[in-house]
Amino acid sequence: MPTDGSRKQPTTELDARYSSALNPRPGAEDVTATDWGEAQEQLRGAEIFWVSTVRPDGRLHVTPVIAAWHDGVLYFSTGTTEQKARNLAHDGHCALTTGRNSLTEGLDVVVEGKAEPVAGPAVLDEVVEAYERKYGAHITSPEGTFHGIGDAIRRGDVLVFAVHPDTAYGFGRDDGVYSHTRWSF
Repeated sequence: MPTDGSRKQPTTELDARYSSALNPRPGAEDVTATDWGEAQEQLRGAEIFWVSTVRPDGRLHVTPVIAAWHDGVLYFSTGTTEQKARNLAHDGHCALTTGRNSLTEGLDVVVEGKAEPVAGPAVLDEVVEAYERKYGAHITSPEGTFHGIGDAIRRGDVLVFAVHPDTAYGFGRDDGVYSHTRWSF
């Protein structure tokens, strides 16, 4: 698995059409694109993501998932019979979204890519370890919400998908100063 440092860094661009650069507000004169490192910190720290998949008939399906950003890849899991698993078997393209529900602060990040099933035991162990580091007692404690998920992943009762970003977007808000950043990989 590549490390964050060994993966190709994305090109970064500010989209002024959706940023305060086009409609300046006090303090927005110098609005800039969000650094990819800041977006990665958001991906590492976010507890909930919303995954958007496409049903075979073209209708969208959106549902919350837990996920871990590990070595430049976003990993999430799902049950083998869940709708998103069936959708991804038909079409692996998806988007994972996370952020804040605030109009004036925070950074929302959208990662678009193709979800690929992960099957190798070594990679699955790394994903389980990343989940355990990130979610702690939610996974490791017998009283945890997702206790047992590591063993379920290793047995194949739970599917793990890897999403290597093709494109990502950052929507920043800082007390009325807005930025829209696009990262292309």
